[in-house]
Amino acid sequence: MNPVDALTEKQHEALELLAGPPKHIMLAGGSRSGKTFVLTWAVIARALKAPMSRHAILRFRFGHVKQSIVYDTFPGVLAKCYPGINPELSKSDWYAKFPNGSEIWFGGLDDKERTEKILGTEFSTIYLNECSQIQYSARNVAMTRLAQLVEDVEGNPLPLRMYYDENPPGKGHWTYRIFKSKVDPETRAPLPDPDNYAFMQINPRDNTRNLSADYIQTLESLPPRLRKRFLEGEFRDESPNALFSEEAMERWRNIDTLPDMLRIVVAVDPSGADDIDNIDNDEIGIVVCGLGIDGNGYVLEDLTCKAGPGVWGRVATDAFDRWQADCIVAETNFGGAMVGHVIRTARPRTPFRAVTASRGKIVRAEPISALVESGKVRMGGIFREMEDELCAFTTHGYMGEDSPNRADAMVWGMSALFPELTKAQDKPVVVPRVIDRRGPNSWMRI
Repeated sequence: MNPVDALTEKQHEALELLAGPPKHIMLAGGSRSGKTFVLTWAVIARALKAPMSRHAILRFRFGHVKQSIVYDTFPGVLAKCYPGINPELSKSDWYAKFPNGSEIWFGGLDDKERTEKILGTEFSTIYLNECSQIQYSARNVAMTRLAQLVEDVEGNPLPLRMYYDENPPGKGHWTYRIFKSKVDPETRAPLPDPDNYAFMQINPRDNTRNLSADYIQTLESLPPRLRKRFLEGEFRDESPNALFSEEAMERWRNIDTLPDMLRIVVAVDPSGADDIDNIDNDEIGIVVCGLGIDGNGYVLEDLTCKAGPGVWGRVATDAFDRWQADCIVAETNFGGAMVGHVIRTARPRTPFRAVTASRGKIVRAEPISALVESGKVRMGGIFREMEDELCAFTTHGYMGEDSPNRADAMVWGMSALFPELTKAQDKPVVVPRVIDRRGPNSWMRI
């Protein structure tokens, strides 16, 4: 079988680019467009072409490269394009060794010890997978190891190559500045060798023969910001004043495993909670947040709903029981004591802490945005609607279309877990004592 027979028309076009003179080549575009497949194909082809050569496929997190490349794309490319070639996989050092002596190493840039081990040698190819999650400084360190000089089977030098792929992030990301604007990401000076940086867009519609029939429809149903990135493969216009960046949330996202939690709170942003009869108010933000034993905060669940107090009270207290939370935290500018009463009616004797905002939501969000940027606060899953609201927070105000109830609840929850950052901004208020007629006095400590 010819190794290129399994590639799509767009992937063939990408191969022509990969075989050209540029040293740095980026394939960017929507989700499941075939970028990773064709770049893995190219790395394998180079390994087979040059005996005793070394190559690296790197991602931000080692667990992700192991799951998505080592156990999925890599064996898939071998089976479809190189049947009969079975490299030996070392699961201690995580590299594949081919019969001709060539090696492909797999690594994550989040593991300092392992990264130093991998980057302690030289490579003739380095492929950075999902660059939107990788910091520019990490890319530069990896690039210093692109130095192995080897010859192919015909005795010709194998040109050094650095490959990149990603779902396009915002235009402030270093990949946009290098591959689209052709400027240095830090100094903004023009690149001295712009012809060495090639860019190609490849999208899901270019890979329909390898996708389920309804996958494109799924992408088309996404919110506009996500549809532009994951379907159309376009870089997002980005406000320089945004408090939260999609790249930071993606970089520190933790889906596979979460640490044990030292403390868990259910945060409620009950906009319009005093209007018991009107269920057409804004959504009630309900977000579960936890403080892990690693010292990081995690968003655990988004249960935001549009409902009256009888429903959202149960949603919040059910989450309290399910997560074995420590307390429910609620903002009480709307409804005052009624918020606490709703919680205690749904579940008597629920630990409840009420706070009233003394300053604007942007001021409250600023310290939390700093924690997200540094990885101190992380997404313990994928919460697209809440993340959209967070990305609409800017230093000039909230720029989203609807009220940011999900984001507000997340900010309240993380503020409760990291009180030293916000104690000077918002002061707890005492909710008046309310008697639960069904049993003993159920008001709790504030």
